[in-house]
Amino acid sequence: MSVREDVIKMREVSMDLAASSIELRNKALEAIAKSLELRKEEVFKANSIDLINADSLDVSESVKKRLKFDEHKLRDVLTGIRQLETLDDPVGKITLNRELDEGLILKRVTVPIGVIGVIFEARPDALVQIATLCIKSGNCAILKGGKETKESNKCLFEIIRDAVISVGLPKMCLMQAEAHSEIDELLKCDGLVDLLIPRGSNKFVQYIMNNTKIPVMGHADGICHIYIDKDANKDIAIPVVVDAKTQYSAACNAVETILVHKDIAKTILIDLIKTLQAKDVVVNADSRVVNFVKNEMDEINVNEIADDGFNVEYSRFELGIKIVDSLEDAIKHINKFGSHHTDCIITDNKEAADKFQNMVDSAGVYVNVSTRFADGFRYGFGAEVGISTSKIHARGPVGLEGLVTYKYKLVGNGQIVSDYATGKSKFTHRDI
Repeated sequence: MSVREDVIKMREVSMDLAASSIELRNKALEAIAKSLELRKEEVFKANSIDLINADSLDVSESVKKRLKFDEHKLRDVLTGIRQLETLDDPVGKITLNRELDEGLILKRVTVPIGVIGVIFEARPDALVQIATLCIKSGNCAILKGGKETKESNKCLFEIIRDAVISVGLPKMCLMQAEAHSEIDELLKCDGLVDLLIPRGSNKFVQYIMNNTKIPVMGHADGICHIYIDKDANKDIAIPVVVDAKTQYSAACNAVETILVHKDIAKTILIDLIKTLQAKDVVVNADSRVVNFVKNEMDEINVNEIADDGFNVEYSRFELGIKIVDSLEDAIKHINKFGSHHTDCIITDNKEAADKFQNMVDSAGVYVNVSTRFADGFRYGFGAEVGISTSKIHARGPVGLEGLVTYKYKLVGNGQIVSDYATGKSKFTHRDI
């Protein structure tokens, strides 16, 4: 059966899922959590096959880190599911309740988006997060993971599908696309699929955007910055930078560029570079940093890069450092070279912090904290289907609220527009 035929069937049941009770959707989440725990050895066995295949395929270390699914990853996804269960139903919320005239009531009510296709990277835990978020929000989901996680994803999908069917949700509310060729089929399903969320390289996301008529939401790059202001606290700055780079370097919210104000460079730069290099982080820098390091301490080596070489997402133990003359220069650099994902200022100056947060054009703008906090689970969303750097509909980690839209419901008793056009009747426009 073709992808299109399956999507047509999914479309047919999408309204059944949208109309299902929150009690049933939460029951499905609980069934998924219990099944994952009971069948975890199946998942670990499948994941071990993927890891062996990754070695033979010469998969990069950053991808291997995302690929591994062990007890730790299992605990994380189970915690995410249980957190998701406790969240309010995002469907059916009344966000506007207005009397247009006596007996003429307008309501704006949240509803699921419908059918969502998510194409994601080599992370088995992503499949669990995406599937459970879509179930909770009443959306049907088409799931396409990376080829590196073929065995893990197949096993996880079977467990999740069996669990949701067991509680009475429609069989076709979830679908897995396994072959790479099925992506192109999916891209042609405009009119049937309401939204695509691609997660991966910039080249891949651009390919999706350029080859479909379906609305696309997501982010391509994760070029995140930390700016160390002239009024920064050194005891905060260095640990925050180290965490943002090394806690999980393959993540899209790991820091890639450090900007240092010239007035604090002498105080912090050498210690910062020493600390990073002690953690095996490769340091690249502009000529100002290189010359500063040479003058201060010969034994420290950094790689010089050009001023236009800061648009890199390393996704490994490597980053760039640049000296800037002012807060304004830092903001200008971030808005030019950043990916509008997550950026941070380290400072004790509230005025500088406020200006940074107001002027940096990113989905997440932080003060004195690691960029690694940009995550749906850490935000209390349960998980995320992805992080959006667009400004329309959803921005930042996309949790339940980003997976619903709304409709207007108008109820009256025979009113006609002609009466209002001629002045016979008048609008009250009263919120109730």
